[in-house]
Amino acid sequence: MSPNRLEKGSVGGRPRPGDAPAPGLGEAEIHIWSVPLDLPAAEVASLGELLDPEEMKRALRFRFDRHRRRFIVGRGTLRKILGAYLGEEPRDLAFAYGPKGKPSLDGRFASSGICFNLSHSSELALYGLTLGGDLGVDVEFRRPMPDAEQIAERFFSQSEKEALREIPQETKSEAFFNCWTRKEAYIKATGDGLSMPLDRFDVTLTPGEEARMLRAEGSREKAENWSMFHLEPAEGYVAAVAIPGHGWRLVQPQSE
Repeated sequence: MSPNRLEKGSVGGRPRPGDAPAPGLGEAEIHIWSVPLDLPAAEVASLGELLDPEEMKRALRFRFDRHRRRFIVGRGTLRKILGAYLGEEPRDLAFAYGPKGKPSLDGRFASSGICFNLSHSSELALYGLTLGGDLGVDVEFRRPMPDAEQIAERFFSQSEKEALREIPQETKSEAFFNCWTRKEAYIKATGDGLSMPLDRFDVTLTPGEEARMLRAEGSREKAENWSMFHLEPAEGYVAAVAIPGHGWRLVQPQSE
């Protein structure tokens, strides 16, 4: 998707006359947008104009140009996507941040009921939006991981370590990233961030197996209250979505 082609739309209703809308966000829907971060300079500059002064200060702190570009495109696109659903000017949106840094809409925009989360890796950003569901998303560029088991020994739960050891070498990196993205999506959904040890809960990781929680803080019952989704949003990338409750439907408006 080119973020400059995403115009104002509506939340769960019809667009205003003359708009080219983003799809309406329905109940029990999770809308997923994936956006390349490697854009032409003119598009980066256009997106930079949408950032507020504090966001621009953050952008200018990056030492390397590619990191600054990724931040500008990522934040500017977030504003365009949310602005399209809200029918508001992207630059007018206001954000609040939880104790661990999780962003949400602030001020008069908070009453919209839209919950969102974002993630980026290498040259791809992923955005998830719902009405009233506090979700988490994570995307990772899938690269060779010769040290997958060593990293797992440090961060994964005991059952996940054992499962990874049984995975054939040729698919071990795939299994590692399945696990990593699902764990990251879960801690982002809870709002706990890195303050929650990754070994306090268990997820599936075997390639081809359904993405789901197995235990949350040692409890199968707590885990059963969560939904997880596996995504491959672009070639070479793997992603996951975690959200409390059941009955959610994943929608990718770009493919509709």
